[in-house]
Amino acid sequence: MFRALRGRNFRRWAFADLVSVTGSWMQLIGLNWVVMERTGSAASVGLSVLVGTLPAVLLGPWAGALADRVPVLRVIVACQALHVLLAVALALAVWWREPMQVIFALTAAAGLVSVFDGPALARFGSQVVPREDLGNALALGSVLSSTGRILGMSSAAVLAAVLGAPVLFLINAVSFVAVIAAVLTIRRGELHPLAGSPREQAGVRAGLRYIGGSGRLLLLFALGFVLSSLGRNYQVTMAAMSDSASGYGVLSTVFAVGTVLGGLAASARRTLSVRLLLVVAAVTSVLQAASGLVPGALGFALVLVPIAAGAVVIDTTMSTRLQLDNADGMRGRLVAVNNSVGAAAGAVGAPLLGWLCERLGAPETLVLAGTLTLIATVFAAVVFSASPHVRTVLAHRVLRRRRTVRAPGHPTPSGRPTPARPGGRTRRKVRPRVRMGL
Repeated sequence: MFRALRGRNFRRWAFADLVSVTGSWMQLIGLNWVVMERTGSAASVGLSVLVGTLPAVLLGPWAGALADRVPVLRVIVACQALHVLLAVALALAVWWREPMQVIFALTAAAGLVSVFDGPALARFGSQVVPREDLGNALALGSVLSSTGRILGMSSAAVLAAVLGAPVLFLINAVSFVAVIAAVLTIRRGELHPLAGSPREQAGVRAGLRYIGGSGRLLLLFALGFVLSSLGRNYQVTMAAMSDSASGYGVLSTVFAVGTVLGGLAASARRTLSVRLLLVVAAVTSVLQAASGLVPGALGFALVLVPIAAGAVVIDTTMSTRLQLDNADGMRGRLVAVNNSVGAAAGAVGAPLLGWLCERLGAPETLVLAGTLTLIATVFAAVVFSASPHVRTVLAHRVLRRRRTVRAPGHPTPSGRPTPARPGGRTRRKVRPRVRMGL
């Protein structure tokens, strides 16, 4: 279960991740409650999520291409330093009670920096463990992230009440220093380098062509979008189900406990398959719908535990399959596109769920969202049961793209070469001659 921890580099990297995640969640809880306290609107909390995730939607593929081409250490150090400055600026803005526009602008700037350090961190993090331990490392990373979430959320509720929200942002600024220290002290000779992209496969367009040619990837990203937009924006629905900052903190802590259990469950498995992802997504969808029907805050909190555990298993499985089932030179771009899909899901789902909570009520919104994610999961399971060729054809029809004609011998989505025509010659299309008049 803990085999990835045998490496010194991963232990150092994991500790830095724990510190950084703890600080990030302290800031997130502080930011969400500042917005809720000043505006009194769950939709405004959704808007805060939107401005923080919109840069990832627009610039994610470019950030992934950058991570696949330049040394990621430089990108990581530069981005972490910028995060320090932005966290301090956010603390001062809240302390001086600057207008909400300033807070939203700083949130958008932090989201912009996160666009570029996300793929770089993922690509570098996968080099601190051997390939066979990557799934275990990702699962343990989820456990550490969940532990950091618990520490960050629980301490944020106390510190915000005693010292104020600006202190949370200052602590987050200090936490980014841990990542810089870990990166600079990791032993370079013990890393497991990834293969780079050939020149003809470098860049954003090549990455998008790679994704567009795989029905499996397109379906995974589409399912991830639905699950994230309607089934993963619990920071909005929990805020709507809470009547105070302490209640929101308790629900957030309960959710984080569930994510720890999910990370441990994922790390205990030898393989994380797409079938596991589909089963867990279906169960989680049913539980989400049930969470809107159970009476009382205690019942809602109890159902949150398996929902959170399922969310971690889904995310870990998705990340593992994207990184191990595709070319190493595409890893940064695939991670970036996955982050962009998640950001787009947050940008769409958070305001939508906030609006539905205000119009229909939070319980009714949970039932509706859970039903829709269950339908999407069942549809994805049916498509995944088809052959790879059928999946690709269906994806191209949905995207309204014409299928490309491959030259003889070029590999098809199923992995088989395209057969040549009898006689070894291809048929040439005869165009009618057009007479040009003077």
